[in-house]
Amino acid sequence: MKRPQFTLLSLVTGLALTLPSPAPSAAEQSPYVWQNVTVGGGGFTPDIVFSRAEKGLAYLRTDMGGAYRWDSRAQLWVPLQDSTPVSSYMGIESLAADPSDPNVVYLAAGMYSREPSAILRSTDRGATWRVTAVPFGMGGNEDGRGLGERLAIDPFRTSTLLFGSRHDGLWRSNDSGATWRKVASFPYAGLGRPNLGSTHGGVSFVILDPGKPGTLYAGVADPTTQHLYSSSDGGAHWSAVAGGPAADMLPVKADFDAAANLYVAYSNGIGPNGVTAGAVWRLNTRSNVWTEITPDRSSEGGYMGLSVDRARPGRLAVSSVDRWIPGDTVWLTNDYGLHWTDLKPSSGRDTSASPYLNWGQKDAEFGHWIAGLAIDPFDDATVAYTTGATLYRTDDALKPKLTWRPWVRGIEQTAVITLISPTGGPHLISGFGDIAGFAHDRLDRSPPSMFLNPKLNNTNSLDYAGLAPNVIVRSGSLHKPDPTGAFLAWSEDGGHTWQPLIAPPLKIDDEMLARYDLGEATITVTADGSTFVVGTPVPIATSDRGKTWFECEGLPLHARVAPDKADPKLLYAVDFDASRLLVSRDGAHHFERVAAAGLPPTFAADRPRAESQFPLQATPGKAGELWLLIAGKLYRSTDAAGTFVRASGDDVQIMLFGLGAGAPGRILPALYAAGTKDKRTALWRSDDSGRSWSRINDDQHQWGLRFRAITGDPRIFGRVYVATDGRGILYGDPR
Repeated sequence: MKRPQFTLLSLVTGLALTLPSPAPSAAEQSPYVWQNVTVGGGGFTPDIVFSRAEKGLAYLRTDMGGAYRWDSRAQLWVPLQDSTPVSSYMGIESLAADPSDPNVVYLAAGMYSREPSAILRSTDRGATWRVTAVPFGMGGNEDGRGLGERLAIDPFRTSTLLFGSRHDGLWRSNDSGATWRKVASFPYAGLGRPNLGSTHGGVSFVILDPGKPGTLYAGVADPTTQHLYSSSDGGAHWSAVAGGPAADMLPVKADFDAAANLYVAYSNGIGPNGVTAGAVWRLNTRSNVWTEITPDRSSEGGYMGLSVDRARPGRLAVSSVDRWIPGDTVWLTNDYGLHWTDLKPSSGRDTSASPYLNWGQKDAEFGHWIAGLAIDPFDDATVAYTTGATLYRTDDALKPKLTWRPWVRGIEQTAVITLISPTGGPHLISGFGDIAGFAHDRLDRSPPSMFLNPKLNNTNSLDYAGLAPNVIVRSGSLHKPDPTGAFLAWSEDGGHTWQPLIAPPLKIDDEMLARYDLGEATITVTADGSTFVVGTPVPIATSDRGKTWFECEGLPLHARVAPDKADPKLLYAVDFDASRLLVSRDGAHHFERVAAAGLPPTFAADRPRAESQFPLQATPGKAGELWLLIAGKLYRSTDAAGTFVRASGDDVQIMLFGLGAGAPGRILPALYAAGTKDKRTALWRSDDSGRSWSRINDDQHQWGLRFRAITGDPRIFGRVYVATDGRGILYGDPR
């Protein structure tokens, strides 16, 4: 098996030394088979790039899930970066496929400007990579991630690459991306790295004239007076390109046709949000004459996706972005932009591969955040565009009626917030960012519906009743305020259908009446499914499905509650402010402090966020047995939090943990963890209550080490579910 290689870079000279990583020993090989739970797409894919060197070859870049390659023989998107251990490298700023060698592909990888960034280069279609760390910051998951492509290959000398950076001007490599130097002659040096929480558009694209060696153009999407520059000598000298739109229009995408026309899409912001106006212009680069060819000047929003048909002169497509009314669309022209056809009225969508795209409606929207758009250079009946939730493709672009389908088989590009594996019903129930969540009756098929009633973008917490596992509760939030206040829900059929749960206004103290943001509140359920506990500042509970409510007496502000999974009357609470545990023995009505002997004296710093996996978990089927994670160490109690014993050793630092079915012949549950052991961050399993741990992933399955939750399956020994931040849900089974 080929191994990935890693590169060290001197930030002073820009010279790089590429070193192969050591081959793994047999002990390092994963004893697990890993697969994705199928949802299909799910996140923002800023651009799609068809190869111009081979028919049927395409690449996709995502903002936090790495890059993919389309395998036309297998009809499957292949993830290309599952082996990377660097979180930041999963945010792809730009992608370039060699125009003459189909085996060569490059990635500009870096999720945020203050995190590591690199140029990755492959000569085997992304099966393995050589990685060069670079000194210029990127923003693969920042505003402006739909711009580009920033990374360009000289078609006349393919070892020469140029990269337009966000903050530090234009960069060049003459050795296939192994080393990089800033182009000092480029007129725009960049604004420098921004303050935390902000970003720049910078050099938004670099494009080379395919008919004239040494001629290239670069756009600048920062607020400045000049936005387009050209060079006729390979980048040694540059000049401003006169004309074009007003200075408030920022160039975001560009493409060349065979007649030396440069087409440029403009927006008044870098997106994916905040764009209110835009335009499309054509520059005849031989006569230097500009022509505005904007499809629709009457609607809000801008333009971003743009692609020229390589087979039919005068044919190209553009897409809108942030055109919320009447919605984003794609336009097509056959006469160089003189006349346009809006494809939306003649389009239908078949979302059977990803039913959640309908959001509970009869039909799915055409799409939003359409940043990427491409006409297949080998088959101009095929057009694809990217959205904030999926990638659509049609093979009907030469027909009067078009059917668009999610082109997502193999793509799982989502941020998963939470998940549970109940003791009955579906083996997996998930909570996602942006696309709510699902009851997964099958792991190999996208569920027929997302969580509805209420319809919430994010699911922030999930719980099931240990003795009545078809009772599920969830909390969530919307991207916009919901006047109904329905941020909680319950289900009695394993998460397939839901009923909203409305919590009452809360008296925080005697002088102030306030409603807590319930989207940030957790919700849990007692073992018999009778009582729901909501983690408002003063936790409240209901035993009649929300008809009446009571305060949980004895709990301080912001305590978090976790029910026992076997005793309906028993619940536990963690007071992070005072480093203490409390217990209720009457179904959440009253809590009192327990000794919790054996725990460290303080764990205030371990307070989790509302959407984080809770560090206290009860064992299914065993009353009084629970596990608590403090400062990376795991503790176990068998007497309802009266006493604890240390379960994990000094050699393990645990970040997340979950419980699963015990090994054959063992009474205690198997433990699963994301953590560090012997200086290696990985996924681990313990079959002996935490005394020893075995790695269950390998170097080919690391997914950027971006983990948000982990749990075993209480009904299948060895089965583990892992929620990632960008690569969807993964599940593993022993080989």
